[in-house]
Amino acid sequence: MGSTIDLYVKNATVITMDANCTVIEDGYICVRGDTIVDVGQGSPSSHFEAAKTIDARGGLLLPGLINAHTHIPMTLFRGLADDLPLMEWLTRYIFPVEKKMDEDFVRVGALLGCAEMILSGTTTFCDMYLFEQQVAEAARGSGMRCLVGEVLYDFPSPNYGELQEGFRYTESLIKRWQQDPLVSIAVEPHSLFTCSPSLLEQAADLASRYGVPLITHLAETQDEINQVVERYGKRPVYHLKDLGLLNDNLITDHCVHLEAKELDLLAEKGVRVVHNPESNMKLASGIAPVPDMLSRGITVGIGTDGCASNNNLDLFSEMDTAAKLHKVSTMDPTVMDALSVVKMATIDGARALGIDHAVGSIEKGKKADFIVLDTNKAHLTPMYNPYSHIVYAARGDDVCHTVINGSLVMENRDLLTIDLQEILTRAKDKAELVRRWVNEAP
Repeated sequence: MGSTIDLYVKNATVITMDANCTVIEDGYICVRGDTIVDVGQGSPSSHFEAAKTIDARGGLLLPGLINAHTHIPMTLFRGLADDLPLMEWLTRYIFPVEKKMDEDFVRVGALLGCAEMILSGTTTFCDMYLFEQQVAEAARGSGMRCLVGEVLYDFPSPNYGELQEGFRYTESLIKRWQQDPLVSIAVEPHSLFTCSPSLLEQAADLASRYGVPLITHLAETQDEINQVVERYGKRPVYHLKDLGLLNDNLITDHCVHLEAKELDLLAEKGVRVVHNPESNMKLASGIAPVPDMLSRGITVGIGTDGCASNNNLDLFSEMDTAAKLHKVSTMDPTVMDALSVVKMATIDGARALGIDHAVGSIEKGKKADFIVLDTNKAHLTPMYNPYSHIVYAARGDDVCHTVINGSLVMENRDLLTIDLQEILTRAKDKAELVRRWVNEAP
């Protein structure tokens, strides 16, 4: 290990999420630079000096959570128009205000989202929205790891205007962030009912040329299915297959309304899926057949979706919902067991985003992305099974320390990379704009 390290965390129960799901009682972790250089029980056998030591006080140390699908600037639309039918929600509220957004609006919403995620244990997020350069910069400044992409669709964008400018904007993002240690770029056509076949093919070509992921919403609502069938004479998965887009570079969000043969195709082609249970419930979109996906070996991560349809970015809440939703929908209490759900939020989330070589588990040689939960609390005592506690008992505000890429970004609940009070003030100012925009909408 060597004689000097940058960060030493001791006295932790280490939930590694490695291939054997090893749990280390009275464990420690050593970090040099951005990398985990040692993990073990008790204390390291060789002498060392640490620039920073944290006593976990018997708490749980686990990989940072991975929010594999969100629209992070929509934190500024939290609670704007709840309990409405989807199309009324979109056309009366969301679309009109989005048309008036600018870079600063998105940047403030992104910083607010980064603060919320760091405070609740998320270290990596995958984003699809507008003005994504601002999202990337907000994440980088906050010290968060992210995979982001500008949303592409057939109609003009409030950011880039006409579609071809959107492709140029996306390509510029890829080039701008190619060598960054925290920010990665994806190509992100919105969905099959908002994107023409030629748009989807061009997006896939751009992703292939630069070796970056292709991400889209898929089969989120029955209305989407109906539109695609009416327009193309086939269901969405077969539409993607005939376009040549069904492959292991594709990440699909939601996947609520899929039939057994479509699931077989996703499994055969290595397509990855991100489950968003709370958003799907709130918008009455349906329940994705996640147990069937897992039984086929499909990689499934978990996401919150945006705050306008959730209304938070807390993955602990999302894990709890995911586990219980599928138990009651199948009337089987054994499905979506706690360990499987923790995997979805950590190592399988990393696999879904294609970054499991670097993060998602606590292992020597991987990037140092991890969180510490304070378990010295009434609702976390006693503890018989740590996975059960993580899914069914823990809350986002139980996270006391957050480390990303070797850097301590939250210590003892204090954010170290974001001025929270400043962002809260700016967010409230933006909310006044939103109220005015809604009142001005036809």
